[in-house]
Amino acid sequence: MSPRITLAVAGRVVRQLRRDPRTVAMLLVLPCVVLTLLWWMFDDAGGQGFTALGPALLGLIPFIVMFLVTSVTTLRERSSGTLERLLAMPTGKGDFLGGYALAFGMVAAVQSLVAVLLSVWLLGLDVAGPDWMLIVVAVASAVLGAVLGLFVSAFARTEFQAVQFMPLVVFPQLLLCGLFLPRDQLPPVLELVSNVLPLSYAVDAMTSVATTTGDALGGVDAQVWWDLLVVVGFAAAGLVLGAATLRRRTP
Repeated sequence: MSPRITLAVAGRVVRQLRRDPRTVAMLLVLPCVVLTLLWWMFDDAGGQGFTALGPALLGLIPFIVMFLVTSVTTLRERSSGTLERLLAMPTGKGDFLGGYALAFGMVAAVQSLVAVLLSVWLLGLDVAGPDWMLIVVAVASAVLGAVLGLFVSAFARTEFQAVQFMPLVVFPQLLLCGLFLPRDQLPPVLELVSNVLPLSYAVDAMTSVATTTGDALGGVDAQVWWDLLVVVGFAAAGLVLGAATLRRRTP
């Protein structure tokens, strides 16, 4: 794996995204629209619904959007023959996946920054911990979604099949991450399943940042750093598995 080649792949992906305004709108505008609609719904109904759900949504929405965009984009690269041409050059699988992860990581940083600033400054989300930690966790969650999208794209032959992986990969995590019911109140078997799903730790970290303060690094509770480490570990493992299963083209 060459840093120079990885950066070249990342630059190529960023240039492609700049020429695709619909994808850029989906990555940057859609999360803000969804958050605003949810805030409007809860605000009109009264209560503290958005304050309670907002932190979890800041972890969920970037994850889902990045998973969908990355899985479809990677499959398009393979089906069009671009991936085969890249791998015929001195571009290894690690360079390809690393470049994609880096490019979408930069997009995730912008996406998370915009979503957090919107939620905290305009929508009035109350956060006990530092605002910057929300951005860090949101970026980690988005990168995790991108990495899982890269991984599952190896098993799809069409873009429609890539989208079909959402019920398998995303929905169980969405249901068991603690958004609808605290994880410690789930049935024992479902709680065990939740404990091995990476999105659970992203949501836990977001919720902890919003509700508690700590004396660990940066004034953040130590458990938040542990949850963040778990999310990063899953993302790293996903890159390794993605490199192992990446095929040059769809048969």
